[in-house]
Amino acid sequence: MVIFEDIEAAARRLAGVARVTPVMRSGSLDDRLGARVFLKCESFQRAGAFKFRGAYNAIAKLPEAERARGILTYSSGNHAQAVALASRLLGAAATVVMPADAPAAKRRATEGYGARVIAYDPAREDREEVARGLQREGGPVLIPPFDHADVVAGQGTSAMELFDEVGALDLLLVPCGGGGLLSGSAIAARRLSPGCRVVGVEPEEADDATRSFRTGTLHSVHNPRTIADGARTPSLGKITFPLVRQHVDDMVTVKDDDILRAMRFLWERMKLVVEPTGALGLAAAWRGAVDIAGKRVGVIVSGGNVDLAVAADLLRGLPAEA
Repeated sequence: MVIFEDIEAAARRLAGVARVTPVMRSGSLDDRLGARVFLKCESFQRAGAFKFRGAYNAIAKLPEAERARGILTYSSGNHAQAVALASRLLGAAATVVMPADAPAAKRRATEGYGARVIAYDPAREDREEVARGLQREGGPVLIPPFDHADVVAGQGTSAMELFDEVGALDLLLVPCGGGGLLSGSAIAARRLSPGCRVVGVEPEEADDATRSFRTGTLHSVHNPRTIADGARTPSLGKITFPLVRQHVDDMVTVKDDDILRAMRFLWERMKLVVEPTGALGLAAAWRGAVDIAGKRVGVIVSGGNVDLAVAADLLRGLPAEA
């Protein structure tokens, strides 16, 4: 299990390597939502997303002999880039199993950081099986995207920084894919702002964590059709599921159009380039999926690695708001 002291240790390991990302405010946003909203912008993190925190923490903790065997992971993009960059910084070779339909910008960036990319067909192949085959061939160390204690601890440093900067909050909204960011954030909140309700946010079409949270039984999805590619994970993990159940207060879902409306505000009004998964938390506030009236609300904006051409097409089809 992961405890707050693990997050503190991760913060020490990341000091001087990861960026302390900015907390952004908008008077227009506060007025629209009737709350004081604090956006923790992980889109400004190295490699463009919060994932760098967990990847670097996990790889840096490995003994040199293990790092020398190489690092292996599977990812739709953000964890791929994070592992590629962290491995380069720590002198290790990285191999990434990535879906063939991953955003082109994320694949280019992953290869640009020096990783070898192995593409697979998500409709016919299982990424974990592909990774296990590569492990049998050469013995690299697997650093999974979320279901790893050191990854969770690293991700929790984002919320820790948020609380350190703005103080106690009434509510924290966190995107949820595999639950690493959500569980790490919730552990940090329990220690630093005990009265804060932590709510995970998923796309409606990828609601496995919400169903798992409500039933107490692990549910899964298969290649869900949502624009939030970072939340297409099949399920929570053996580590993250119990952590989410223990530390998170609620889970909600939003439609893809809700995500796009939040994205459009962030792009147009706040000049923030945010990917669909990164806008999940604000989308929940925007559509009223949670009661935020009069509250101090933290929102983790998880990343900004977006294919600009694809985003432009998506936003172009969104009806104008009244």
